[in-house]
Order: sequence, then C-alpha cells, then structure tokens
Amino acid sequence: HRILGPTALKELALEKSPLPDNVRPQYSLAMKGVVACFTGFRKKEELAQLLAYVHHMGGSIRKDVGSKTTHLIASAVGGEKYQYASLFRLPIMSKEWVLNSWAMRTQVGYSATNFSAGDRLKPFHGTRVCFMGFPEAERKHMAEVLVENGGTPTDIEDPACSHIVVDESTTNTAPNELRSKANIVKAEWFWSSVQNEACVNEKDHQFQESVGRLTPRVSLGSASTPGSIRGRKRKRLRTAAARMLGSGPLTPTSPPLEPLKRRSSITDSSLLSCSGSFLDAPSHNELEETEAECTESPKKNLSARHQVFLEFLQTESNYVEILKTIMTLFKVPLEEMLDGEDQLLNATELRIIFGNLPPIYHAHCKMLESLRQASQTWTEEVSVGQIFLQYASDFEKAYPPFVNFFDTTREEIKKCDIAKPRFHAFLKARQTRPECGRQSLTELLIRPVQRLPSISLLLGDILKHTNKNNPDHNALEKALAAIREVMTHINEDKRKTEGQMALFDIFNVIVGCPPHLVSSHRTFIEKCEVMELSEGLSGRGDHLVLFLFSDVIEICKKRSKVFNSIKSPNTTVSSKLANQGKPYKHIKLMPLATIRKVIDIKETDDCHNVFALMCRSTQDLKEKLYSFTITDEEVDKLNWIRTLCRHTANNAYRADCDSFMATIDASLLDIETSDVGLGTLGKAFKFVKVFIT
Repeated sequence: HRILGPTALKELALEKSPLPDNVRPQYSLAMKGVVACFTGFRKKEELAQLLAYVHHMGGSIRKDVGSKTTHLIASAVGGEKYQYASLFRLPIMSKEWVLNSWAMRTQVGYSATNFSAGDRLKPFHGTRVCFMGFPEAERKHMAEVLVENGGTPTDIEDPACSHIVVDESTTNTAPNELRSKANIVKAEWFWSSVQNEACVNEKDHQFQESVGRLTPRVSLGSASTPGSIRGRKRKRLRTAAARMLGSGPLTPTSPPLEPLKRRSSITDSSLLSCSGSFLDAPSHNELEETEAECTESPKKNLSARHQVFLEFLQTESNYVEILKTIMTLFKVPLEEMLDGEDQLLNATELRIIFGNLPPIYHAHCKMLESLRQASQTWTEEVSVGQIFLQYASDFEKAYPPFVNFFDTTREEIKKCDIAKPRFHAFLKARQTRPECGRQSLTELLIRPVQRLPSISLLLGDILKHTNKNNPDHNALEKALAAIREVMTHINEDKRKTEGQMALFDIFNVIVGCPPHLVSSHRTFIEKCEVMELSEGLSGRGDHLVLFLFSDVIEICKKRSKVFNSIKSPNTTVSSKLANQGKPYKHIKLMPLATIRKVIDIKETDDCHNVFALMCRSTQDLKEKLYSFTITDEEVDKLNWIRTLCRHTANNAYRADCDSFMATIDASLLDIETSDVGLGTLGKAFKFVKVFIT
C-alpha cells in the first residue's frame, strides 16, 4: 500500500506527477532528490528517528558516502565520511536541518535543499580548542571566531581539549605533558577550516617541533642528549647550506638559486631584516657560520662592482619570489574559485586587488633572467645599465597603474576582509605560510611601491664602483635617468589620479552640479570660502565656496540646513555626507577663459581680504564684476589671487600671468567690509569698473 500525506498529494497534483511507487509513508516532497548519509550519531533511537523523517519527506539514505550522495548529516566533525564530504564540497548538515525541514512539512512547495547557513554543521562543532603562543589580541580574535563557528575555547589543562593550535612564529616546542590526546596543529588548520566552512584534516597541518620532527607527538616528553642535539644541528646546517648554495660555494659565475622554502618552525619571518623586508634580508644565524665557510674565499676575490651587482641580483630574486608568492598563493586560488560555489571574491574585486600586478611580475621575471645570465658569464665589462634599459619601457607602463591605485587596492582588501569572514580566514591562513613570512597580503603588495627607489640606489652604488672608461658607466647613467623618469611619471600620474578622485568627491557634495564638471582633462586645484559683496551670483552677504579647477571655477552656495563642511575633498567625507544631505548648492560654473582681470583690493583697517573678478564671455555685451571677501582663515588672499591668475594665464596660453592682476587702493573707493549690508559697496565697485577700463 502507498501512504501519502496531504502535503505530498497537493505537491504531486501541482506538478501533475503520478503517485510514487514507494512502500514507505511519505508526508511531503521536501527532501525529494536528497541522497543523505549519516555519520557520528551514537544514539540508535535518535538516528532511527532522523532516518524516518528523511524518508517521510521523500529523501533516500545511503550507508556509505559516494558519488551519488548529495548531503552528509553529521553529529560531529572528523572521520572518513566527514573528510570525504569536505574534500568534494558536499554540504555537511546538522541534525537541525532534518528537524527544521520536518517542522515545515505542512508547507506546500517547501524544499529542504534551500537551507540556511544555520542548518549546516559548523566547522568546529563540539571541539574544545586551546590557542598557544599567540599575542593576546590575536588569541581573543581567534577565540571569538571559534565560538562563532561552533567551538569552545579552553586551556591546555582541560582533559577534554581536542585541539591545540600553535603559533609557529613564537613556539618551537610542543608542551611536554598533555592531559588529553589533543591534535597539535598549526594556525593554518584553524583558518583553513573557517574558510572551507568545514574542519579540514588535521594531518595536513600538524605542528612540527623544530626542524626534523616527523610527527607532532614524537618524544614530546623525552629529553634529548647534548650529543644528539649537536649531531642533528650539524646535519641540519649541512643540509640547509647545501640547499642554499647548490652543489658548491657561490662563485662569480654560479647562478643565484631560488630562495629556500621549508615548512619548519623556523619560518622565513626570521630571515627578515629589521626593516621587515625580504629584499635586504640577512641570512639566518644558524647558517651564518656555514655560509661564511663556503663563501669567504670567493668573496675576497670579488671586485666592489661585482659585489654590488650580486646584491642587486639577490634582491631582485627575492622580489620576484615575493611577486610569485602573491600570484600563486593569493591571486590564482581566488580566481579558480570564481566559477564554483566556494567563491570568496567576485571578478570586480579581484580585478581591483590584483589587476595591475601581472605586468610588473612578468617584466621583473624577464629582467631577473637577464641578470642571471650576466652572473653566469660575469666580466667587468658586463653592462648592467643596458640590462635595465631593456625593460625600462615595460616598467614605465606597468608601475604607474599599480602605484597610483595602491590606496584603492588597500581599501578594497580592507573592505572585503571586514565584510567577508571566509575571505578573512583565507588571508589569515595564507599569512601563516612560510612563503609569506608572517606578512599580510597588504604588506606584501606594498613591495612594488618600494622596489623602484631600491633599484635606483643599487644602480647608483654600481655606478660609484664603475670606472669612467668602462662602457657600462654611460649605460648606468642612462639607466638611472630612465628610472628617475619612470618615478617622475608615476608621481605625475598619481597627482592626476588624486585630482580626478577629488573631482568626483566635489561633484558628489554639490546639489545640481553640472555633470560635465567631471572631465578627464580637468583637475582640482584649490578651494576658497568667501562671502559675496556684489549682486551678480547668489546675493550680497551670501556665503559661497569657490572650487578652482584647471580651467573653470565651480561657484556654490553653502546650504544652511546642512552643518557639515569639508576642508578638502575625499571619498571618506563624501560617503559620510551621502546620508546627511549635500552641503553645497550649484550657483555658476565660470570658465577661466571669461576672466579678464583679478582685482586685489589693498588691505586697510576697515577693508579685509577683498578681491573681485571682472568677467566677460562671448555672449556678454559688457563686463560683469563679481566681488568677494575671503572668509576662509586657511587661505592667504595674495596666494589665492596669484594661483587664480596663473591658471587663467595657462588657459589663455600666456606666460605673463601678472597681466591678469590689478591692484586698487581701498582708500580710492572709500569702502569697508562692514558695509556689506549697505549700498556703499555696489557704488564703490561701479567705480572700480571705470577705473580698470
């Protein structure tokens, strides 16, 4: 017999489907198409009830997880079934998913596959985690994330502690005595679990005590003899030195090797200099003696020029390795997630953060290869300057977009880091990798901003040690000129970019601002707050703001209902004002080409900061005079007038900017700035027009 509930009958009728050939009672179709597998449930009664609910909602059950399984229902993290589901991105659900779906069994059309995040089993469900070696602020942050993801913070004395998460940068040894069989794992395990929304396999992230430990739990409580320690240390030094120096000592003709990578507790962060830079990183203390033995003899035979070249080569190799780390550890994995359900960033966010980096990376890879070839065939006549000049044009194209929009890149990373917990976990997990040297993505991305000045100094040092008769002397001078030109080009582009950003900010705070104010050829110069003394714009006594651009003046009136003011335009201020109302109202867009004279009224005890603009456009039959007094305490009147005259002259393609300036003695006009409410100023400025003309 087939037994169907009212919800199932209604849903089948709506779908116009035949009655299912199912011997089990079916109340609804909420789990139609669901193939579930259970794991971790210890109570038979509880498991039997959940199995019945799945069947009553049209779902099916499999004993083992496999390719046809659509959902894993788990009571705890861990186990083979759990790891399979985590690896193949199967949804790992809690028992609440089944119970909540059953509670909705009377709702026609309800589908259990449209579940919420609360129905998933949290990645640290049932775990008790101890954090060891982390700074207090970081430990508190990790504890908060742990609680949000179903875990419980504990200490090392807890016999029920399931995991000990260790900060490798501060902890070299595991605790000697443990009250539990806790997994001792690296911080990457914790953040990778948050990112994947599932507890990742602890075996892939086991903490290894110093170099040479094979498992995290070997000889934790045993004492080592001094002889065994010295033996392991000597062997470790020989191995590390061989890996760093290749088959033999670093000779003048041997190519530089790739930086050493390892996953021990001695991370690349310990190889950083006091400045925190990989590019000038000294060798680790344990390797100094060994390296000195291997390289002391060849170094004595190197010329000063050759030694600086090798320093240039080493820093370039380190720099390219950092760029490679950003590309392979951050950019590529995030791009691979774009088409999947586990997407962390969208295409626009990826383009903002990484879009300008590949040209820099490819250009430096090519230059590094040329430097390595020069190292292999080194003679004093090798032209280092010519090598740089080969790629100068590539650098000129690649660097300005990256440097000029670095602030935007940094803000985008910060925004996504705050708004997207899984991306935050991704960044934290990557930061624990030895390749990153404990540095964040933002800290790594600042390297290109610093690289060109560093190259300039190194080329300058090579030039100092290059004889003037050497053909490379002239090439190095050209290379230095080229790199300075690139940096100048970057600075000019940065100023233009900042001017463009300021232009958008100004446009966004003005009511009724003409759209054509935003133009690629226009840049913001200066802002001045004034009070109108004439009648031609807004009205005598009105408080105005003059935004001076490279070719126009945007004249606005301060809105009385908005009490905010901006000293200088920026995106932060404009975004805050968006919800509070725009502080300015558009009055007039005055082209600088219409200004005939900028009139300076000399200062007296009764007449302060007064100036005027005499204007005439092609449509005007006669000149118009607009007069103002400066109310902005931060603006110097004479500097403002000179700036205005200079840009007016630039628009007229004239070098004599002083010809646009006129000065009148206030005593000739017999006026005071306190006369603003009277008719005296109007009469006085009529006299000014006669006097000027």
